[in-house]
Amino acid sequence: MDGYDNWTLISENVSSSSTQPNPNSTHNNNSVAAALMPFNVFTLVVYISVFIVGLLGNTLVIYVVIRYTKMKTVTNLYILNLALADELYILGIPFLGTNSVLSYWPYGDLFCKVYMTADAMSQFSSTFCLTVMSIDRYLAVVHPIRSVKWRKPQVAKIFNGVVWVVSFLIVLPVTIYSHVQEEVNACNITWPEPHKFCSIVFILYTSILGFFGPLVVICLCYLLIVIKVRSAGVRAGRTKRRKSERKVTRMVVIIVLVFVLCWLPFFTTNIVNLVHIIPKNNTNVTVYFFLVILTYVNSCANPILYAFLSDNFRQSFQKVLCVHKPNGVGTASQMGGRNTAYKENHIPVLPTRNPTQNGKMQSIQVLCKQY
Repeated sequence: MDGYDNWTLISENVSSSSTQPNPNSTHNNNSVAAALMPFNVFTLVVYISVFIVGLLGNTLVIYVVIRYTKMKTVTNLYILNLALADELYILGIPFLGTNSVLSYWPYGDLFCKVYMTADAMSQFSSTFCLTVMSIDRYLAVVHPIRSVKWRKPQVAKIFNGVVWVVSFLIVLPVTIYSHVQEEVNACNITWPEPHKFCSIVFILYTSILGFFGPLVVICLCYLLIVIKVRSAGVRAGRTKRRKSERKVTRMVVIIVLVFVLCWLPFFTTNIVNLVHIIPKNNTNVTVYFFLVILTYVNSCANPILYAFLSDNFRQSFQKVLCVHKPNGVGTASQMGGRNTAYKENHIPVLPTRNPTQNGKMQSIQVLCKQY
């Protein structure tokens, strides 16, 4: 998101270390560059930290969902798609950091288009993934029987593909008009005439389709879920399945809330900037830098949220990272499974690193990590 909204919001007014200079104002470019100089080292440290945490965390999420059969639930497949979008967004940090340090774009025109397109697509895909996950939660809670045919892994994979196709179509203007501006050697969007009108339209276009519109759908889904849960709570009681659905719904809600908290300031600033021109000064540059960093923090936070909110993700992460359980700790199902195997086969059964029973992964002695 940083890649394309930086240019819309701040290419005209406010700038950050990741924001491209305004080719229409050499004086302003120099002022912004001077303002950013004290933050170069700090910016680099922050970018590197966010890049490492985000890359490792989302790679871990992608791996455990693909690796373990028990993780291939409908919700987890949507989470996989969200992790892919977060990973793509995080992968833009090295190029963004290089541009910040050098104060120019060194990678050429073709890669400028690739970078801008991938950056924009990753943001739209993240938003659409969260929207689809919220709709899935609505179907699971409000229409658990009728939605069975739609809540299947095969269908989830199709919707994941649709998310990327729609995201690409929406960001086509970015692909078409992005290039290296020769005047300032910056990777940016150059709109056709009238420049200002196109820039305003694009800000509204991306803000509505990429954030505020999906946010309305998400809020509506959870409003209907709350109404359903409150009306059915007294009658139905708390079955094991209902408890499981509530835990999954809670996880998705928290993920959505963190996303909103990380992105709302950025989009709000974009919209405010259309009404009131934000002046370029040291304070605004610093504030905008933190708004941009906050969007990257969201991509880092998701794997951590999965680890705290999902037992399956936590156990899978522990297994991958080879985190040992405390001595003497075991589960009843694990012991029962081994005793049964001994009685039926009359042979010693040695502990294995990957025991399974009835197609489900059991708790094991060597576990690993998160999302």
